[in-house]
Amino acid sequence: MDKLEIMQLLNVRGEQQQALFSQARSVRFEHHGNKAIMRGVIEITNSCHMNCLYCPMRRDNPMDRYLMTSAQILEAAASIRDSGIGVVFLQGGEIPATTQLAGRVIPELKKYFNGNVEILLCLGNKTRADFAFLKSQGADGYILKHETCDPQLFMALRQTTLADRLACMKDLLDLGYRVGTGNIIGLPGQSPSSLAEDILLAVEYGTHMASCAPFICAPDTPLASEPLGDIDLTLNTMALMRILNPMALIPAVSALEKIRPGGQADGFNAGANVITVNFTPIREKLKYEIYGKNRFSVSLKHAESTLEAAGLHI
Repeated sequence: MDKLEIMQLLNVRGEQQQALFSQARSVRFEHHGNKAIMRGVIEITNSCHMNCLYCPMRRDNPMDRYLMTSAQILEAAASIRDSGIGVVFLQGGEIPATTQLAGRVIPELKKYFNGNVEILLCLGNKTRADFAFLKSQGADGYILKHETCDPQLFMALRQTTLADRLACMKDLLDLGYRVGTGNIIGLPGQSPSSLAEDILLAVEYGTHMASCAPFICAPDTPLASEPLGDIDLTLNTMALMRILNPMALIPAVSALEKIRPGGQADGFNAGANVITVNFTPIREKLKYEIYGKNRFSVSLKHAESTLEAAGLHI
């Protein structure tokens, strides 16, 4: 499938869209059966040294910042273990302190689960040495979304270069991580051409995970008045990611549910095979304003019912 065909399929609706979703589900079943992955996320810090225009946790925003301790992380992980979930996902803003914090807690998490756990990180750009250290401590995967493959738009939104982001992704792949990337659908200034290139980027780099999320105009950001990302365009992107990268883990992200009730179920209908349950302690969860104060937080009950409705199991 070439770029032009991808651009055309991104815009299908009605019967053509349902045919695209059906193809994506068939590809998912061929390579994954009816099995889905459930992750348990712990949001370990809302501090960030980046100043991304779309994020409420951006550096310039005044807010009550936190950094969880190893003991707090382990306590939250107990709930993940007791829920029968085998993936612990540590996520947080981009700050140097998370390297040592994650490095200390990962071996403890491995012991906590008797080795039967996958440790997935999403902690932003770091040095190759930092990535190597975290891998040596037992990290298995790392999500580093490229957001947009348009270099000018990336620079405008994040005040840093896409080249740096992609260099980090290459370091992670070289070091043997299972790597995830992904984009945001509906960023101001985004072009159909760049959206198609976003889908192809995951194929080009051979990443193990790919995701797409609709843009959410969050309060207290320079983009607060911009329109929401289009869910249909997001779902079409997801379906094309599945068709072009059959083995990938593709999440139905919480932003889908934030925009439209049942949005995550729609994601599974379009070929997704991952859902992430939030196990962040309530005090910290209220401060992790990734889409603003009123984000949608996925509970275990919601995740289980969504998978059941999709005919999937963990």
